[in-house]
This record gives sequence, structure tokens and C-alpha cells, in this order.
Amino acid sequence: MSRKGQSITLSLSTRDKTELEAIALELGILWGERANISKLVEAIARRQLLVLPNQDWTDSRIQALDRTIGALTDIGEMEQARIVAELLLERSELSIPLRRKIEGFVDNLPPPWRIEIDRYLRRQHPFELSYQDAPGRLWQFTIRYGRINLHEKRQYLDCWCEETEGNLDIPELQHNWCLRLDRIQDAAITPIKGQWRHNLDQIEVEMHLFKGLAFAYQARREDQENDWLPDQPRVRRVVRSVSSTFWFLREVKQYGKDCQIIVPDSVRSRYIDELIATCNQYNLTVSIPDQ
Repeated sequence: MSRKGQSITLSLSTRDKTELEAIALELGILWGERANISKLVEAIARRQLLVLPNQDWTDSRIQALDRTIGALTDIGEMEQARIVAELLLERSELSIPLRRKIEGFVDNLPPPWRIEIDRYLRRQHPFELSYQDAPGRLWQFTIRYGRINLHEKRQYLDCWCEETEGNLDIPELQHNWCLRLDRIQDAAITPIKGQWRHNLDQIEVEMHLFKGLAFAYQARREDQENDWLPDQPRVRRVVRSVSSTFWFLREVKQYGKDCQIIVPDSVRSRYIDELIATCNQYNLTVSIPDQ
């Protein structure tokens, strides 16, 4: 003898019914191809699904996750940033301004080509990047290593490319390119065969730091050596791995007379040329002693 299940009547608004059906669809609780609210309620009653408060997160947790979105965005992890943003949007604790801010972020995610670049970088798979710049020039790069870096608060793709034509760096670093991502309006990404490199090309540059800078200097991960000169106790010697003389020299310019590039001559000479060009701008005469 069969037993009929007991039934209950739920009084729901159309919106609540739609939300429950969406939850059932998401969890795969179906009758045929349609969402089954009855089975959803049954799963909750049997504790196969847990119902938890959606308004018990502290302000500090929400603020930390909001900052995490910004940090992930800064390093180019857009897919991870999107996941955290959508997690926050599921919460009911968000203030209206914060919710609007996060919704704006989700609605304005990077274009597909940018997300595709991130995927290739994570997979360490070589790819070809083609795009047209503002003046209408067509650029094509065969990229075998890359990473997203922040330079002066802007995102760049630092990459090793087979192409060197047009690169103005010293010969040892002309395979390295630094592409500013916000200047690329659209791009074509194509996978290619071959090996992924382990890093950018690099050279070692030695510089000496003087006076207060020698004591205030904070070591960077690119520094291979960082010590005091034994015969000049107030002079700090730093040997750094450099992949771009452009960014390295921009840093050194901030140090002014308290920093001196020692070797290699190619980098030292390039910096001297820039100093001379600056002096010429101010009609200053520069006397260079014989080396």
C-alpha cells in the first residue's frame, strides 16, 4: 500500500518564486528540465543543503575583500578579481555605494583580448599579439615570456619577444618589450608552438649610493648584492638584475647626486648622455673628464 507525501502550500511573490527556481537550476534540482522548488525545500529540510545567514560578515572582512579586488586588478589577475567581486555581490551587508562600485567593476571588466592574455600568461603558453596603435601603426609580437607589472601606477605587459626591430634599449635587452595595456584598444591573440622562457633577458648593473640614501635604501627583490663598501664605510654597493634600462634610469634619476652607476659602461654611458641632454636644455656647459 503506497503512502502519499504530505503537501504544503507556499505563499510566494512572483519575484521570490523566480529566485527559488534560479537557485534550484543552479544546484541542478530539476523535474525533467524545469526547476523543482519542492525538491529544493525537501533538500533543505533534510539538511542536504545548508541555509546560513547572509548578513553576518563584519565590516573588516568586507573591506579586506574590497581591497583584494583592487590588489588583484593591479597585478592583472582580472578573473580572480571578478570572482571576489561576484562573491561580495551575493552578500546583503554591502552598503549601497559599495554595491554600486563593485557592480560598476563587474560591468566594466577588461575586453576579451586582455582576459585572453592573462590566460596565456597563467598557462605559460607562447602566443602572438597583434594590435594597431593610435597613429595607425600595426605591431606584431611573438611572445615567449610575459608578466603584468605596474610601472608608475599603470599596467604594462613586460614580455620577451622574438622581434627586436624598433627597440631602443641596449643590444642585450632588445628582446624585452614593455607594452602599456591601456593604449591597446583591440588586439588579436593567437597561440603558437614552441617553448615558454623562464624570464626576461637581464643584465647586472652595479650602483653606489651615498649619504642619507645609503642608509635609507630598501632592498628590492631584483637586487643580487647589497652591502657596504669595506674601504668606504658610508657607501652602499648594490648590484641589481635589470631587464629594462628605461625604467632603471627613471628610478636612478630620482636619487640625483646620491647615486652613481658604476658598470656596465653601456648603462653608465646612456645615463651620462641623458644628463648631458638635460644640461643642454638649460644651456649649461658640461665638461667630461677623460676616462
